[in-house]
Amino acid sequence: MTTFNFDPAHSAIEFSIKHLVISNVKGRFNEFDAKADGDINDLSTLKGEFTINVDSIDTRVADRDAHLKGEDFFDVANYPEIKFVITNTNDNTVTGDLTIKGETQQETFDLSYEGKSKNPMNGAETVGFIINGSVDRDKYGITFNQPLETGGLMLGKEVHFQVSLEFALED
Repeated sequence: MTTFNFDPAHSAIEFSIKHLVISNVKGRFNEFDAKADGDINDLSTLKGEFTINVDSIDTRVADRDAHLKGEDFFDVANYPEIKFVITNTNDNTVTGDLTIKGETQQETFDLSYEGKSKNPMNGAETVGFIINGSVDRDKYGITFNQPLETGGLMLGKEVHFQVSLEFALED
């Protein structure tokens, strides 16, 4: 079994949501942790978890970030973390229990193993993964919205995301 040492400096969690039916608003979480172990040659053995500090949300607009941290959305005062615990992996997907605002749902996302490389700065064998997917925010009690006079709603129901992860391997 291999231990995966998370490299936050080379990892990212980014998201987007439909806004006003005509564009996408993008953001990221700046603070998160990932733990994983298993056999890198057999992705079905990978287990782990990801924890996101919701207070680190960053959409580049301070007022919007404050609103997202409030009760209308993430309610950071009562639910400071988002957690994803892996229950199953294969060559193309990762399945696990996603908890947002105290609601836990099983979700399956696309998984891409990007390969292994030796880091020339420290000599460590390093692996990369990309996870893509979307979640229905209503399932997690994040239902804030406003109707538009032209029809439709201010915010989309689906939140799309991409998680890029690097780990240094340790046997």
